[in-house]
This record gives sequence, structure tokens and C-alpha cells, in this order.
Amino acid sequence: MQAHADLALVEQCRAHVPGAFEQIYRTHAPRLFGVASRLVGRADAEDLLQEIFLTAYRKLDQYKGESTLGTWLFRLATNLCLDHLRSRGARLTKMTDTMEDEPEAGLARAGAIGGTIDRLDLERAVAALPPGYRTAFVLHDVEGLGHREIAEALGVSEGTSKSQLHRARLRLRAALAAGSLSGSREG
Repeated sequence: MQAHADLALVEQCRAHVPGAFEQIYRTHAPRLFGVASRLVGRADAEDLLQEIFLTAYRKLDQYKGESTLGTWLFRLATNLCLDHLRSRGARLTKMTDTMEDEPEAGLARAGAIGGTIDRLDLERAVAALPPGYRTAFVLHDVEGLGHREIAEALGVSEGTSKSQLHRARLRLRAALAAGSLSGSREG
């Protein structure tokens, strides 16, 4: 039923009905901005949100109604965010490669996280992850995509998606444990 309503709204956009595209924007912008913020950071997400909707407007003729419009826009947004991350080039590759050299023993020593984790601490820890790890974490644990969907979106194997998610979780645990152990807040 939703796909029919989405297709009707897209048809209105194609026919240049006033307000139709604005309705799409108002409905989907908050979620798309959220995923973009988590993938590329808030500052870049603001610019990317405009790019996402410009691209969506240009590609509306490709929407066939086989999935909900929200799903189609989400995939479009994710791909644009990933393209943005890839365009950063060698610096990102270097960051990800250095992660492979780190001993995981240090992560295991971090132990269980004690106390309360501040949302801001979590956001900072996620933002500090290497891009591949952050993308796998956000797409799986925040957005609820399966490893197969992540692998298709990123052009990697399911095993790589699982590995990056595992390493992201280890890094987050270590970062949050270190923050809660060394930087206890006095209220």
C-alpha cells in the first residue's frame, strides 16, 4: 500500500505538481540527515543532505515503486555518503590500514564498561572510528541493515562487513571504557 502512495507522490513530482517534492523532503529529510550525520559527521551531512535531495530529484525517473520511497532514498543517501568518504582518498585508507596493525589485546584489557555512558561520549566514539568500521556499525546497529545489504552497498563481502562491525564494537567498548575509567565526571 505504501509503495502505491509513494509512486503516486513521485508521479506528482514528475508532473511538477507544486509541493510534491517538498512533501518528500519534509517526510524523509530527518532520517536521511541522521544517517548522513552518523556516517560523515554533522558538518558534512548538512551539505550532503542537499546533494542527496538534488540527486533524488534528478533520479526520480529511476524510482519504480519496487520498494518504499524511504528505502530507495536511504540507499541513495548511503551511497552518496560512502562516495563522500571514499573521495577523501589516501587519508582514510591510511586510517583503516593502521587499525589492522593494532593489537587486540589492548582492547580486551579495557574490560567491561562501568557507569553511565553519555550519549555525547558515544557519538564522539562513533565519530572517531575509521570510516569502514563506522559505516558498518551505523548501517547494522543503528539503521538495522543486515550484513548482506551492507556488503552489497559497500561492495565488500559479508565477512568483511561482519569483521568491520566486530572491530567497531571492540573499539567503541575500549573508547567508552577508557572514558568512563579515566574521565569520571563529578556532577
